[in-house]
Amino acid sequence: MSLSEQITVDMKQAMRDKDKFKLSVIRMVLSAIKYAEIEKRTALSDEQVLDVLTREVKQRRDSLTEFEKAGRTDLVETVQEEIKILMEYLPQQLTEQELKAIINEAITSVGAVGKADMGKVMSAVMPKVKGRADGKLINQLVQELLA
Repeated sequence: MSLSEQITVDMKQAMRDKDKFKLSVIRMVLSAIKYAEIEKRTALSDEQVLDVLTREVKQRRDSLTEFEKAGRTDLVETVQEEIKILMEYLPQQLTEQELKAIINEAITSVGAVGKADMGKVMSAVMPKVKGRADGKLINQLVQELLA
């Protein structure tokens, strides 16, 4: 079963369970997937659906930081629940130690010596961790390890 099919099945289950919040989050994801399909004029592969899901989680995390700065605890809780639902569809997230190992491997493979080589390292790391780690964390770890 493809990822988009699984999301559709979960939407139907949320309808049966009368879980309005989960249903609204899943419908929002399906809408984003459908928009991407229209944009590309083809059905999305699981990898492309993962890209959409990752983008949606990133948007929510950005909103979360803004809501926390503004002191909007009501919206913070809502966004945290949305993130939790979306994370169910993403692969298991890598730990910081696993990320550091992948980054160190990329640093040695591209021969990076300083921060000037950060782009090379990031372009080597990102395909390996696609959907399994937050880009901000990866960026931070690469900077630390290149310093």
